[in-house]
Amino acid sequence: MCGMPQQPPVRSTFTRPARPDASMSLLTNVMDHSLDDGYAEAAARKKADGTGGLPKTLRAKLGLAAGLVLAALVVTVGAAQARVAAPAVAKEREELIDRIEGETSAADRLEESVDQLREDVSARQREALEKNGDGGRSDLMGILSGAVEVHGPGVKLVVNDAKDTGTGGDGQPRGTSGFADTGRVRDRDMQRVVNGLWESGAEAVSINGQRLTALSAIRAAGDAILVDNRPLVPPYTVLAVGDGERLSTRFQDSADGLYLHALQENYGIRTAISVADDLELPAATSVIVRTAQPITEKGTS
Repeated sequence: MCGMPQQPPVRSTFTRPARPDASMSLLTNVMDHSLDDGYAEAAARKKADGTGGLPKTLRAKLGLAAGLVLAALVVTVGAAQARVAAPAVAKEREELIDRIEGETSAADRLEESVDQLREDVSARQREALEKNGDGGRSDLMGILSGAVEVHGPGVKLVVNDAKDTGTGGDGQPRGTSGFADTGRVRDRDMQRVVNGLWESGAEAVSINGQRLTALSAIRAAGDAILVDNRPLVPPYTVLAVGDGERLSTRFQDSADGLYLHALQENYGIRTAISVADDLELPAATSVIVRTAQPITEKGTS
């Protein structure tokens, strides 16, 4: 029996069916690759460099907003701290004012006590000298030394700064030793005025209520004039007890009076002198002598 030649089996081939959108390949490519590769690479580079993300304008607005918030926070914190510190500062200020007022009151009481003690000492001195028949000499010494209040005829001299204290009356500054001076009254001006009044025959002198003695000093501290370390403010009123008419004439004709007149003419310093029938001058605040000693008369044997 003849056998038939065996045929190799036939292998069937599976064919994948076509996509329904195979005919729309262009649209499919656009949908799958909606962003161009170049744009994608650029975005990736910006993101890697840290410049990607929000637009510049939006980033600037956010930065400005953050700065404003920070500034508002700083102002709020500062205001809160000021409100917290304000009561403490106010309390310290009140305590300082109370302390100043208390010290001022204490100084006033001490000054009153000194005045009372001075009056008591003067009264006891006069009493002791009157018992010895020398009361007139005590009164004269008290007047000349400035230890007692005095009154009598004399002159009233008012010296004031120029209206424009920046320059003299002619617009030119007054200068000494290279330092700019002005139409302001200086300590050396008042020194010459007082010395001129003493030389012209004044028996007692005061400036703005400060009695002058042989121990008095007229000095300057900045633009302020000090008399016995007490500051005075213009106008400076000088009272001098003496023969009024004679004292006024002699002073105005003296070198110091002419000096004062030159200040008025050249630098605008204002002056006015008048004769008074009765002036009252207070006692000096201190007439303590620390070095000088009286000479005691020794009888001869």
